[in-house]
Amino acid sequence: MDSDIRSDAPGKCPRCGMTLVEGIHDSTEYPINFTVQPRAPRVNDLARLTFGILEPNTLQPVRNFEVVHEKLYHVFVVSQDLSFFVHTHPERAPEEDFHLDVRFPKPGMYRVLSDFYPAGGTPQLIANTVIIPGDGFSFRPAQIRADVSPRKTENSHVELVLPGPVVARNKISVLIRVTPDEGIEPYLGAMAHMLAASSDLIDMMHSHPFQSVDGRANAFKELTFNMIFPREGVYRVWVQFQRMGIVNTVSFDVPVQEQR
Repeated sequence: MDSDIRSDAPGKCPRCGMTLVEGIHDSTEYPINFTVQPRAPRVNDLARLTFGILEPNTLQPVRNFEVVHEKLYHVFVVSQDLSFFVHTHPERAPEEDFHLDVRFPKPGMYRVLSDFYPAGGTPQLIANTVIIPGDGFSFRPAQIRADVSPRKTENSHVELVLPGPVVARNKISVLIRVTPDEGIEPYLGAMAHMLAASSDLIDMMHSHPFQSVDGRANAFKELTFNMIFPREGVYRVWVQFQRMGIVNTVSFDVPVQEQR
C-alpha cells in the first residue's frame, strides 16, 4: 500500500505491515462504478453509496482485494466546507460490490475518496463526488486560513511541527506530537492516519507515519509523515490516532507557498 517502501529482501512493510511483493507493477487506475441511492439525496436522509470496482482491461467486477490496515476498503467523506469528515469502511456480501450508508448533514458538494488494493494490481486512491441539493447550495470552495496552533482532542494534546515554510511539490517531513505518550496504540494497523485536502478538494492524499518515537523522557509521542503538497494554497490536514482505546481526530490548516 505504501508504494515508496523498498527492500532487497522478503519481509513486511514497516509502515503498514503488508507482506512485501517482489517486482513493481505498472500503476493502473481501476474504474469504479459509483452510484448513489436515492440519486439526489436530501440533507440528513440515509443515502447508500455503492462502489463497484472493475478490472481495467476486461471491465469485469473485481472481487479479490488485499487487506490493508486491517480492512479491504477505506473511504473518506469530506464536505465542501471541510466541516464534515468521516473515515470509514464499506461492507459487502460475498461476490457483491462494497456499499456504505451515509447521512449528509448539509447541502453542498462532498468528495468521497476510495482507498483500496485489488489483488494482483496496485494501490488505488480514487475520488468521486456527491451533490446534496438544498437551500444555500453553492460550488464555492472553502475559505480557510492557515492555523497550525496546538489542539485539544478527545483525550490528548496535539501539536503539528513543520520544518519551515512548506513549498509546493517539495518533499517535507510533517511531525505530529501527541501528549501524553501513555496509552498510544496502533489504529487500523498504523500508529496514525493522515488525510490532506486542498481547500477546493481537488487534491486529496492519504498517508501514514514512517516513524514513531518517544520524545523528551517519554513525555510525548512524535509521529513523522513524509508529505508532498502539489499546489499553492491552504490544506486541511486531518490526523487520526488511538489512545487508551479512544480514536482521536484532529485537523490543522497548513499554508503551502509556490516555488520561487
